[in-house]
Amino acid sequence: MLMPLLIGGVCIITSIIGTFFVKLGKSGNIMGALYKGFAVTAILSIPAIYWAIDQTIGLTNTITAGDVTFTGMNAFWCGIVGLVVTALIIVITEYYTSTEYRPVRSIAKASETAPIKTSDEFKDVKISPVAKKLMEENQLSIDDVIAGLHRLSKKDIEQVVENKGQAPVAMAQPEPVERNIDRKKMSNLRKKLSARLVSVKNETAMLTTFNEVDMSAVMQLRKKYQKQFVETHDIKLGFMSFFTKAVSIALKAHPTVNSMMDGDEIVTPNYMDVAMAVQTPKGLMVPVIRDTQNLGLADIERELMRLANKARTGKISLDEMTGGTFTITNGGVFGSLLSTPIINPPQSGILGMHNIVERPIAVNGKVEIRPMMYIALSYDHRVIDGKDSVGFLVKIKELIENPHRMITMGQDPDSLLLGI
Repeated sequence: MLMPLLIGGVCIITSIIGTFFVKLGKSGNIMGALYKGFAVTAILSIPAIYWAIDQTIGLTNTITAGDVTFTGMNAFWCGIVGLVVTALIIVITEYYTSTEYRPVRSIAKASETAPIKTSDEFKDVKISPVAKKLMEENQLSIDDVIAGLHRLSKKDIEQVVENKGQAPVAMAQPEPVERNIDRKKMSNLRKKLSARLVSVKNETAMLTTFNEVDMSAVMQLRKKYQKQFVETHDIKLGFMSFFTKAVSIALKAHPTVNSMMDGDEIVTPNYMDVAMAVQTPKGLMVPVIRDTQNLGLADIERELMRLANKARTGKISLDEMTGGTFTITNGGVFGSLLSTPIINPPQSGILGMHNIVERPIAVNGKVEIRPMMYIALSYDHRVIDGKDSVGFLVKIKELIENPHRMITMGQDPDSLLLGI
């Protein structure tokens, strides 16, 4: 009975040893050869196990071990299942521990030991620590990086192919610029204007206060009635007429802004002669519109057009540019957002208009986009106090934002109606 078991065991051991040496000769890996020897032997040992059980127990005989009863065939199939499971475990273990399964690790490990070679030409190039680490991770030398910077793209090659045979385009050479200086004498108008501006700075206590105006109401009026206004008065309705009329009403409400110094006296006219700053080819001119408190919007527009044309054509007289009590200047036509205009002596105040820009503002607790304009009042603090200067500017703001109040000379129509 022991002889068949001994023969089967010798076969199994012989198969393992034979397979081990065969695999070792091919791979040189002892553990891999041993794993493969067990796997192959497990498959080849099935006939030996079958023969051994048949000779010892008998495939059809019944064996009782305690409470368990089984036949020789049952023992055979249990052995087969054990061998198959063992073979699978060995094969899987050998595969996942082989070098073929770890190509990246093997290459990375090999690359860690391989030094990065750089030519002598770039050996003195300085590299930051971060760049050096990145180059080591990607196995790049300084030569590789510099070569990559000079790499030609497909687009570069195609452009050369398209231009092949054509004459090279010469680079346009900049023409030499002559460093000349243009010198000319100041005009009499410029001399007089310069002297007046310097005297204002040195002889007055000039101060500027600011406010902003919502131009929505005036712009809506112009858009709605422009065509009818032109048909009726044969002239366009602009912004200057609204501001001139508003200034006339505000000057009446704050007469000190319409005042001027004459020696030791403060002179306050009861009329409003508003000067308008006009840019001409010869320089800045300030023609005067007389008695604006008695003029309507159309009258102001016509007079402004007449004086501006005369100033630009050089036909304006000296009398038409003197005697103003207040001045308006509009830097907004040139895109000015904010400025501090200079007083036109002997006047004590000047209003500066500016560019109209749409901005978000709070209206009744909500944010709305409105066309807004900054307005500035420069004044002589020797004549005009802060209360009058600020009140004057606020009055203009109220009149421009509610242009219908100009009909009632700035008073609230409801208050007039109710007599309060």
